[in-house]
Amino acid sequence: MTVLVAYGSTGGSTAEIAGWIAEELKAAGLDVRLSAADAVDEVDGYEALVLGAAMYAAGWHADARKFANRFSGRFAGRPVWLFSSGPLDHTADDTELPPNHQAEVAMHLLQARGHVTFGGRMTTEAHGWLGFVARRMEREGHSGDFRNPDRVRAWARGIAAEITSARTG
Repeated sequence: MTVLVAYGSTGGSTAEIAGWIAEELKAAGLDVRLSAADAVDEVDGYEALVLGAAMYAAGWHADARKFANRFSGRFAGRPVWLFSSGPLDHTADDTELPPNHQAEVAMHLLQARGHVTFGGRMTTEAHGWLGFVARRMEREGHSGDFRNPDRVRAWARGIAAEITSARTG
């Protein structure tokens, strides 16, 4: 089974989360392609999809939203999961956060089985407008890395188990 793990990321944090997911799927024996959402031209040949996006004040990352619109209905009958990354605190680990409106739209367009929110990362190494925001947030005590690799990897192992059990069932 070939799984596409695609992501929309500006500062690299969500891309790194997607990489952790891809590693777990590969460890379960699945064939995985990891790609930025805006670099995907075709989805034929993929039997499953994991799509992730960074969340910002403006919403779900534009590249992931465009991916969902471009490939709407193309994953019918194939398993799809979505994830968001972004809360700059531990709320994503402490409670199940619902998808924002744009992620809900993507869930509908891609007929996703589920969605999860993971913590985000905002450090002063960010460039451009993200760096400006990160430095301001750090002064206010709100920057750092709030991602939980163990939680991400456990979620990915659950997806792998679901995919492999469907193949053998």
